[in-house]
Amino acid sequence: MKATLAPFSFTSLPYRTNSSFRSPSLLLKSPSSASLTTAARGSVALKATTSTEALREGIAEFYNETSGLWEEIWGDHMHHGFYDPDSSIQLSDSGHREAQIRMIEESLHFAGVTEERVKRVVDVGCGIGGSSRYLASKFGAECIGITLSPVQAKRANDLAAAQSLSKRVSFLVADALEQPFEDGKFDLVWSMESGEHMPDKAKFVKELVRVAAPGGRIIIVTWCHRNLSQGEETLQPWEQNLLDRICKTFYLPAWCSTDDYVNLLQSHSLQDIKCADWSENVAPFWPAVIRTALTWNGLWSLLLSGMKSIKGALTMPLMIKGYKKGVIKFGIITCQKPL
Repeated sequence: MKATLAPFSFTSLPYRTNSSFRSPSLLLKSPSSASLTTAARGSVALKATTSTEALREGIAEFYNETSGLWEEIWGDHMHHGFYDPDSSIQLSDSGHREAQIRMIEESLHFAGVTEERVKRVVDVGCGIGGSSRYLASKFGAECIGITLSPVQAKRANDLAAAQSLSKRVSFLVADALEQPFEDGKFDLVWSMESGEHMPDKAKFVKELVRVAAPGGRIIIVTWCHRNLSQGEETLQPWEQNLLDRICKTFYLPAWCSTDDYVNLLQSHSLQDIKCADWSENVAPFWPAVIRTALTWNGLWSLLLSGMKSIKGALTMPLMIKGYKKGVIKFGIITCQKPL
């Protein structure tokens, strides 16, 4: 599977960390229609549509197969943990799960989210609903989660019922690029490690903005590639090759940078746009996942869960390499929709 499903490319800005952005400028480069015949354009459009549908089906199947294994070993938060830089990676299982909760709290703190302003939440790419249930309990809010995986949606609803949260938390199968919600519905639009799966980042951001209520906060926490330096138009070949190998296993389309997300948010004239690179804070996560997989219980569960899980385990060292080489970045990007 190619890692270039998105129908556009980005022009990146120089690297920024923990910065605020006010300029509304955005440069999106589209394929030149002048260079394509009508038939050729139709062929490209059909291929892109087919590829996107195949990607959507692949993502659903991947999480249908692997979510049970992840929950068994790591609990119901299907995302990185947040650690202090240079902290020991030899933590207990409970320590890593606490780090996953800390990731939620650090994200809320960075975005300046306060309890009195959160009444309705959408969890875009909800997994088995860990963030949704946590946010609903923390804020007393109504929370709706969406996922492409029917297995995840059912498990998330079952867990909500078991925790007596069904009146405030619900989950459904839906596409993040075509969310089944009216405009301006949610006070908090939450995307915890789902943006990397989106083949059209511009449409993804547009949907997040559309469903956000006036004054609502958008939080995107996602895997990115490094920001391109001034004068660079693409990653180096070896960097792109590394990402392509990861894409084939985890059903990811083309990666983008934190700056690319900032550019997209700027195009919607949003307020208080800011981002940060948390790569150092998540560094212990993937080594911990690998150590867990190498236990007897982990190996047995891995073998029982299927080939997609096994391929995912074999790809984990590439994630560590990507972080160490500075190709992969773990970013948070947040903004507020104007009143």
